[in-house]
Amino acid sequence: MYLTTEKKAGLFAQHGKSATDTGSAEGQIALFTFRINHLTEHLKQNKKDHSTRRSLIKLVGKRRSLLDYLIKKDIARYRSIIKELNLRK
Repeated sequence: MYLTTEKKAGLFAQHGKSATDTGSAEGQIALFTFRINHLTEHLKQNKKDHSTRRSLIKLVGKRRSLLDYLIKKDIARYRSIIKELNLRK
């Protein structure tokens, strides 16, 4: 599997407040970004996999919603997560 428990804990430790803080917006955005990158690579090889394409679009929407939430709540946190993950916007 591409996303192990250790990898997930590492993402939350690096971008969240701690490895066990799985609910923070930054941790969730980092997790969604990792999954989006994985699905994007999968779709480059499997162009006709429409169910994966739909899942990718849903993940992008969830990440966008969390980023919009961060803009409203704390613009500094938003700017830092955008810079850390190299997201466009």
